[in-house]
Amino acid sequence: MAEEEVKNKQVIFRDYITGLPKESDMHMTTDKIISLKLPKGSNGVLLKNLYLSCDPYMQILMKTIEGPSVFTSYTPGSVIMGNGVAKVIDSGHPNIKKGDFVWGTIGWEEYSLITTPEALFKIDHTDVPLSYYTGILGTPGLTAYVGFHEVCTPKKGEYVFVSAASGAVGQLVGQFAKLMGCYVVGSAGTQEKVDLLKKLGFDEAFNYKEEHDLDAALKRYFPQGIDIYFENVGGKMLDAVLLNMRNYGRIAICGMVSQYNLEQPEGVKNLMQLLYKRVRMEGFVVFDYHPHYSKFLASVLPYIREGKITYVEDIVEGLENGPSALVRLFKGRNVGKQLVVVAHE
Repeated sequence: MAEEEVKNKQVIFRDYITGLPKESDMHMTTDKIISLKLPKGSNGVLLKNLYLSCDPYMQILMKTIEGPSVFTSYTPGSVIMGNGVAKVIDSGHPNIKKGDFVWGTIGWEEYSLITTPEALFKIDHTDVPLSYYTGILGTPGLTAYVGFHEVCTPKKGEYVFVSAASGAVGQLVGQFAKLMGCYVVGSAGTQEKVDLLKKLGFDEAFNYKEEHDLDAALKRYFPQGIDIYFENVGGKMLDAVLLNMRNYGRIAICGMVSQYNLEQPEGVKNLMQLLYKRVRMEGFVVFDYHPHYSKFLASVLPYIREGKITYVEDIVEGLENGPSALVRLFKGRNVGKQLVVVAHE
């Protein structure tokens, strides 16, 4: 093996799944040899991966996706792909230099060769933790920002409900809403997460697993109704919310995690409420909003630097612990943004 070649530890996807992913659906390998020097004439970039993001959509990619979709399933036998932060160790791209930090879609491996570097985001602000670019300053942060500000078009004093509120996106939506002067309630699945939401400044929070009647729970927290619902759950939660929306309310569909493992999705019975109350319900995909990233950074970085936003991370050390961290996310055991540290700078 040449001096500039190394073994590249990787997490490989075994085969398509049904139900929840298991650690056994992934396996580690060090069989791949990678050169730490790009071939002459390449315009790609070679990355040393530092942080990997565990995200709910990765569960969808482990399944066979039928019909039109914004997602493409993982290929069995290939390295798992996801959002991450990395350091450039060699580059043939004119706008990315050796020593730069970037974030974007990378492999669950120690080193990644990226042949389409224009899809990466160069990190210019390193006075904040680099891990934040897997979360608050990466895809989850942009998702929360555009979903709330662009899709929901909030006004000061409105009543906002966020489901799965302790996750990477939900915790930020709640804080953006508070910065706008809104009343905010979040739901989560454990008392620990409920306590976290209150520490983050939510006006109220509740454990949906302890509520036998979600409609009654929402009427308790929103006696005047809901103006904005940031939807991460779907199913019974969405059905209950529809009964509690105010006239001209807005619902942003970010995800429906309760439906991802069902062979037959749950029906929603209360859709007539959209008509009666003139409610707008809109799905959105963050990839469509990548041109908004600079505007998003300019807005959010000052909040971080001034301590006006708190971001909670759930960190696991070591690529070999990546599969267990991912499974942990899918089972709701994480508190805050789940990420994996592959290497330190």
